[in-house]
Amino acid sequence: MSETTTKTTVLVVDDVHDNLIIISLSLQDMGYRVITACNGEEAVTFALRARPDVILMDIAMPELDGMGATRRIRSHPELRGTPIVAITAFQTDGFRRAAFDAGFDGFLTKPIDFAQLNNLIQMLLPAEETTSDLAADETTELSHDVTTELTRQS
Repeated sequence: MSETTTKTTVLVVDDVHDNLIIISLSLQDMGYRVITACNGEEAVTFALRARPDVILMDIAMPELDGMGATRRIRSHPELRGTPIVAITAFQTDGFRRAAFDAGFDGFLTKPIDFAQLNNLIQMLLPAEETTSDLAADETTELSHDVTTELTRQS
C-alpha cells in the first residue's frame, strides 16, 4: 500500500449495487478512501461536495448517464482537473472516442482488472500528493455507511 493510495479519495459511480460493492471493497483493500454514488445526479453532487481525487464513472445509467454527468462535472472550474475514468461494458472504438470527447481521462471495460485500474489511477494522479476536501474521518464514515447499506440491499 503506497503513501499516495492511503490519502486518495475515489468516487465510484454505478447504478448496479453489486458493482458498487465489488469496486468499493476492492479499492478499499488497495488503501483508497471510497465514496459511492448510484447515478449521475448523485455523482455531480458528491463530486462538488467531496472533491475526490479520482472519479470512476459507469456510462450506462438511468436519469443522467455517465457522459452527461462528466460534462456537468467538467463545467465546474474547481473540478475540471479531476481525473474521470469511464467504467463500462461497451468496448467499441466509437464509444471510446465519444467518452474521451465527453471529458473522460481514462477508459476501462468490465469486468474490471483491478491491477490495471490501480495502475491507471496512479498514472492519472498528480505527482504531488492530493487529498479530497472531505476530511478523512468523514470519508471513512460515509464509505462505511454506504458499504453497509449496499450490503443490506443485496
